[in-house]
Amino acid sequence: MRIEYCIGVDLGSTTTKAVILGADHAVLGRGITNSRSNYVVASQVAMGEALINTRFTRIRNQLGHAGVGPARCDQLLGSFERRFREQQYLCQLATLESTLHGYADRTRQDPAVHRALDAIVARMRSESAGLFAEGAARKSDFFRDLAGSRFHELSEQQKEARFDVLAGLFDKSILDVENSTEAVGTFSEHARAALQAQGTHAPELARAVDAAFGDELVQVQVVGTGYGRQKLPFPEKSIRSEILCHGLGAHAMYPHTRTVLDIGGQDTKAIQVDEQGIVTSFQMNDRCAAGCGRYLGYIADEMNLGLHELGPLAGQATRQVRINSTCTVFAGAELRERLSLGERREDILAGLHRAIVLRAMSLLARSGGVHEQFTFTGGVARNSEAVKALRKLVQENYGERTLNISTESIYTGALGAALFAWRAAERADVPEEVKA
Repeated sequence: MRIEYCIGVDLGSTTTKAVILGADHAVLGRGITNSRSNYVVASQVAMGEALINTRFTRIRNQLGHAGVGPARCDQLLGSFERRFREQQYLCQLATLESTLHGYADRTRQDPAVHRALDAIVARMRSESAGLFAEGAARKSDFFRDLAGSRFHELSEQQKEARFDVLAGLFDKSILDVENSTEAVGTFSEHARAALQAQGTHAPELARAVDAAFGDELVQVQVVGTGYGRQKLPFPEKSIRSEILCHGLGAHAMYPHTRTVLDIGGQDTKAIQVDEQGIVTSFQMNDRCAAGCGRYLGYIADEMNLGLHELGPLAGQATRQVRINSTCTVFAGAELRERLSLGERREDILAGLHRAIVLRAMSLLARSGGVHEQFTFTGGVARNSEAVKALRKLVQENYGERTLNISTESIYTGALGAALFAWRAAERADVPEEVKA
């Protein structure tokens, strides 16, 4: 079956997102990866993940057409995707292993280092089934995070080689692995391996996967946006402002949206849109990353926490410590000072989240205020304490407002870009071929 699609890519400072829309403008697939120094690879990986996700959507549709009920469909797809992701992880792990040994050879490390690397990677490989088992909790879905945390833990436990040597080899190698599209592998090879691991007890899944293999996915148009949009390998006419894309994307998700707040990794945007999703005014923070996702990431690193742990920990606060600055440069110093004064981590984090949202409220006020309905997008919209602080401050300053937050809010900019791509395609304004 021939399926035409348009794709939007949002290259942010911390993550790169891609959304694929079918001809009816329905979302077929989404992809996300860490942003990295090589923006071309980041966009390729995100688009590749979106295409993989599109295949999963097609498999679900095929199962539905075959009369498989929703519960059985979720069970089959859940098991299949876990095995698929395990195969993908193992493929990246194999690339990491060879890269580690390559750097060890080039830096003339002794045989003990190679033995330590073999033992560490072998242990990681043996743990992969548990990592992707049903109900397993993973701190991240990014290979760098998954492999990095476990590699360093195992490096500290082994006795063959010095930890600093192993950590240095990993830091060099992970950059190469991240910047390799080959390391991710292909849908076909991982799907076949996942089906084999699934066994023969799910013939309806095997037929659905075979049908999905037969789909011809044809890209009609692409539009890029985001913090690094000028570095994307697309023609200039295929680049759109992130303000416009976030406004249109939020409107597509919530048609009654009139105010949009996007807190991303590097910047914060307060946007007003009309009933068509067209931007009427906006305000954006300056070049400083204060009050953005990168600041939260820095705080998480200082506290040796995962980024996802900050919100729940702040939710345990009994009071809010007043934070004088949300400057990333001084974040560590102020944090250490507060801790040395005996302040609890939970209370410091609660004050920090309020300070971040107060900066956002200032932008909202300058853009025209908060109107019904209000949509919160970006990675920080996943932070429970930031949402709580925002809801409270909006109610205090503007009264009751409907606050829209989607579980897919991080893809809002990419969704808007994909919609702009379809608009261009429908005007027959197809740009030159996208450069690989």
